[in-house]
Amino acid sequence: MFKLISKTLAAVAMVSVALFGSANAKTLKIETHFTASSPNGEVAAQFAKNVEKFSGGSLKIEMFYSSSVTGKSAEVFNSAQTGIIDCDMTGAGYQTGKNAAFQFAGDVMGGYDNPYQQYEFLNYPGAQEAVDALYNKYGMTLIGWWIPGHESLISSRPIPDVASLKDFKFRSPPGMESMIFTTLGAKPIVMDFGEVPTALQTGLIDGADYSSLATNYAGGHYEQNKYATYPGFHSMPADHLACNTKVWNKLKPHEQGAMKAAIEIAGRTITSLVERKNAEAVKALNEMGVTLHDWSREDRLKFRQAALAAWEEWKTKSPEAAALIEIHKAYMKANGIM
Repeated sequence: MFKLISKTLAAVAMVSVALFGSANAKTLKIETHFTASSPNGEVAAQFAKNVEKFSGGSLKIEMFYSSSVTGKSAEVFNSAQTGIIDCDMTGAGYQTGKNAAFQFAGDVMGGYDNPYQQYEFLNYPGAQEAVDALYNKYGMTLIGWWIPGHESLISSRPIPDVASLKDFKFRSPPGMESMIFTTLGAKPIVMDFGEVPTALQTGLIDGADYSSLATNYAGGHYEQNKYATYPGFHSMPADHLACNTKVWNKLKPHEQGAMKAAIEIAGRTITSLVERKNAEAVKALNEMGVTLHDWSREDRLKFRQAALAAWEEWKTKSPEAAALIEIHKAYMKANGIM
């Protein structure tokens, strides 16, 4: 398990409020696609409080939820890049249209077994440098990841195995996922995060890749759709905190440390919270008559093989993608994940 309390966090803990008063406090505007009432939104709110606390009051955060500034999850990065807001708290997977490498700075499809393996990836030789080079190319700086855990599919029809994916019409995020599921016979439809609830309610789609089992349950998505995959296996997106590089470079060292420490704590918090919430959701969904499909080892391996084939094709899309994929593979092999 990676070291959640880092040297940065220890250093920040030594900064006193007396040294950094709030008289000349700066305010950063950060936008996320999560709703304020969701578990992720609550963690984001605590992140904002921690930044102010750790900076001794010299840095404040103004959070904008539900993509309320840009209107679309995929546009939040652009808003930060162009200076409309200061930082993006969505995910790299939305930016694969800019550079295919963002897929492997966000959702390593068919890759990691748990969030802790992916957090630790950034400590592998060359990994942080490769990710930094990618973000910096677009005028942005990655501050950190927070990874809720594996997602669970929502479905109105049984999906117990790979064969059941044939003609499965479901919401898919942009990027590699659509490619993988198409090769397995499904019919992915790319739509924005915010459009999913209505599409499910109206039957426009058979199901959706939306979020964790707990978040799906909290949103009421299993009331009409009585099937889910759990434990998840296909997708474990890393939400990121990425800031406009010019804005980031203007922050004082202790303010940068406060941001890094706060996002590190957010990661630890959301991962453990979702694990607990998922366990609670399993009990509730069983009582509701929702069927949870735990795919067999053989079917999970079929999915991973399809994912690895997509990885190889993805390497041809950009030099940055090829470099990141090779580092992921080296790290996974070194640690017995692959």
